[in-house]
Amino acid sequence: MYLRDLPKPPQIFDRAQEWNDLAAFVTDEEPGPRLGVLSGRRRQGKSFLLKALTEATGGFYFAAVEATRTESLQLLGEAIGRFTDAPVPPRPHDWTEALQLLFDLAAQRSVPVVIDEFPHLVTGDSSLPSRLRATLGARAGRHPRLLLCGSAMSCLGTSPQYTRPALNLVIRPLGYRKAAEFWAIDDPRLAVLTHAVVGGTPAYRREFVTNDVPERLEDFDDWVCRTALNPARRLHHEPQFLIASEPDIRDRALYHSVLGAVAAGNHTSGGIASAVGRKATDISQPLTVLKRCGLLTAEQDAFRGNRSAYRIAEPLITFHHAVVRRNQAQLTRQGNTAAAWAQAQDTFLSKVVGPHFEHLCRGWVAEHADPDTFGGLPIEVTSGTVADPAARTSHEVDVVVRGAVGQDHGILLSIGEAKWNKEMDIRHLDRLRHILTLLTSRGFDTTHTRPACYSGIGFTPDLQAAAARGEVVLVDLRRLYGGA
Repeated sequence: MYLRDLPKPPQIFDRAQEWNDLAAFVTDEEPGPRLGVLSGRRRQGKSFLLKALTEATGGFYFAAVEATRTESLQLLGEAIGRFTDAPVPPRPHDWTEALQLLFDLAAQRSVPVVIDEFPHLVTGDSSLPSRLRATLGARAGRHPRLLLCGSAMSCLGTSPQYTRPALNLVIRPLGYRKAAEFWAIDDPRLAVLTHAVVGGTPAYRREFVTNDVPERLEDFDDWVCRTALNPARRLHHEPQFLIASEPDIRDRALYHSVLGAVAAGNHTSGGIASAVGRKATDISQPLTVLKRCGLLTAEQDAFRGNRSAYRIAEPLITFHHAVVRRNQAQLTRQGNTAAAWAQAQDTFLSKVVGPHFEHLCRGWVAEHADPDTFGGLPIEVTSGTVADPAARTSHEVDVVVRGAVGQDHGILLSIGEAKWNKEMDIRHLDRLRHILTLLTSRGFDTTHTRPACYSGIGFTPDLQAAAARGEVVLVDLRRLYGGA
């Protein structure tokens, strides 16, 4: 079987690179065992991809469930029996025997063997990883390509047998442009608002809101009320499920409070600790676990190397903790959803959409901006804080771009400000110029640095004139979603 024999099935949206990586792995003709690891946050389509892969190749697919070791072995034996049409399904007594049965499936031909939700099996028997490593090391000749899949990345990433897998594929959310295409939204403003709620998680459209898509900008408020704010809809309860389903999260109240503090705008460990009423040392473990689960990111400050900014990785969790959780009592009253949503509008715009728009602007620079835009190739896109001792304040910089100019790397290419709901004018450019002066005084090389303004509304004529003179880069929603 060759790569050309495995075209991507039409029901799979995007994911061309991921499909090609999987196809190359399972069609590799080299003898000997091959281990692949597929991971990523929940609802990104991992199982969907793997089911399509085994259907296309005649491979074996087994989805583990939360069960005891004995029941899991029984369920696996029954699945092997169905796959081989055995009159009596095998009954493996331990995982060594079960793994041998799996590898024997490829005695006559190479087939992919997929174990989905693998962490459930490890929970039932912690010896499974070491048994798997031993079995892989003992086998020779033609064997199935073994793919292990799970959302609990801490389980998939710490055991010794995963140190050198032939394939280590992380399935990530759709990019914001692809997400707009997936939701069939061509209005950039509506696309940003929708992405601020559901992000790029594919399952939320088809499985959680049954293809209920906001038809136009005027429909967005009603759409939020009938989906994310509706207790009868699955989407409403998804953030709580995501927290409850992580095996390393035990004190859920503390973890929800930590996420609530981040959603409220506290991005440093000290600020988060103060918001939840704990010492910074008390929240170090929750922060570590949330990062390991892929629910939280830590981004180093562009100008203060000893400081990191924590941000929630899943937009729906931000929406839940900033909007839903704080209005739970009103939302549970029948017929009060619209009133609760109207009351939460300011919070939604300032705590959810505003920061999310900044994130999308950084994403545009990293993924779509032409190198000519900033006079160099963007390599690192972050945010940062610049102290202003004379004014006894500090300035937040929403978009900081470092990159390469010729052979020189680490060049400060741009600093930028993003405003979702405000028309930007020359004062915003003056602020950026002042920040550049501060950076220059601190020894930063700003020779190549271009100010940039990102707006969800637009720009005044004087700022547009400055852009025409090459004094500032302007990025509006049309450019964010369609240009470089």
